Amino acid sequence: MGPHVMALIITVAAAILLPFLAVALLCYRRRTTISAGAGVIKRPRCSPATLPVTAPSCSRMSSWSFYGGDGGALKKLSLDDLAAATGGFSPENIIGDGSFGFVYRATLPDGARVAVKRLSPTGGAGDREFRAELEVLGSLAHPNLARLLGYCAAGAADRLLVYELLERGSLDTWLHGGDANVAVLTWPARLRVARGVAAALAFLHHGNEPAILHRDIKSGNVLLDEGFEAKLADFGLARIAAGGAAESHLSTQAAGTAGYMAPELRAGVGASAKADVYSFGVLMIEMVTGRRPNWPVKMNVKGRKEVEMEMVKWARENIAMGTALEIVDRQMGIQREEGSEAGQDDDEMRAFLDVARCCTEESRKHRPSMEEVVEMLNKVSNSKTN
Repeated sequence: MGPHVMALIITVAAAILLPFLAVALLCYRRRTTISAGAGVIKRPRCSPATLPVTAPSCSRMSSWSFYGGDGGALKKLSLDDLAAATGGFSPENIIGDGSFGFVYRATLPDGARVAVKRLSPTGGAGDREFRAELEVLGSLAHPNLARLLGYCAAGAADRLLVYELLERGSLDTWLHGGDANVAVLTWPARLRVARGVAAALAFLHHGNEPAILHRDIKSGNVLLDEGFEAKLADFGLARIAAGGAAESHLSTQAAGTAGYMAPELRAGVGASAKADVYSFGVLMIEMVTGRRPNWPVKMNVKGRKEVEMEMVKWARENIAMGTALEIVDRQMGIQREEGSEAGQDDDEMRAFLDVARCCTEESRKHRPSMEEVVEMLNKVSNSKTN
């Protein structure tokens, strides 16, 4: 091979290899720069948890305007921000508790006051309750439903829900004196609350397709706003039924609170809209008598010593015998609103208890629908006898 041929081969090889060498050098220099930069600008770390949280979050949510122009969508909040808003989930800020966990009073960075429910880390049950509330309240709006504003899901266990804060608390507190500073609810106020709860249930059963079953109607799940308007809350046990309100039922295990549960639930029959109607009837009796449904009534029976009877059975017997006014809460009897007449209140309470008796029929097919209950309650104020 002559020298000219060898020179030609070297020239061609260099022309081919030089571009590849240039690209390789460029990639090497870029990778070196990135590595050096990573050593200077480090990713921020979460600070050590000083609060009782299981999954502190690095993210910070800066948008706290729940009522902004986002179409009413729920806000996804960080656990760190909710911990700060509740004072580190301080016991001093607890305003409610139950099997689900605790509810805290919270103040957000913009000064808005809300209620934060932190579900107990009970595994599948807590997660199901969390999802049920999001599924139901996250897509509904009604004047008598507590408004869900946001949520937080952190790690495997922390599930929190953020609601509007209803300063007057639960109906349970007002009926049973859980707070020494709470006055006795007058009859007109109780009637107004009952109508609000009935309207909420009628909306759930008949204003949605398919129907929504609450499954845990009780005084502790009825919250009151400043004007004593009722707000139905706690949809952790709620379920969306497969059919219409009249026929719908769920073949799930019994759910609810002792004293409020319909007889068919205790017998193992699936929940239905009519089970909600029964629970509402029990709530109505509780509102008039001031007695807890799960506490038996002690009675003196002629020829025998004191005996105990279920509260609902005791009330129904008195209503049937025409002695309904004998079971009225005595504290309410001495608290009348200005301009209220004793006779009119008594007539309304009789009519009210008649509706409660219909709602608490043993057989669910004999109970009215919630739409019918609303109609009956609207007529209660016109029940004054001539």
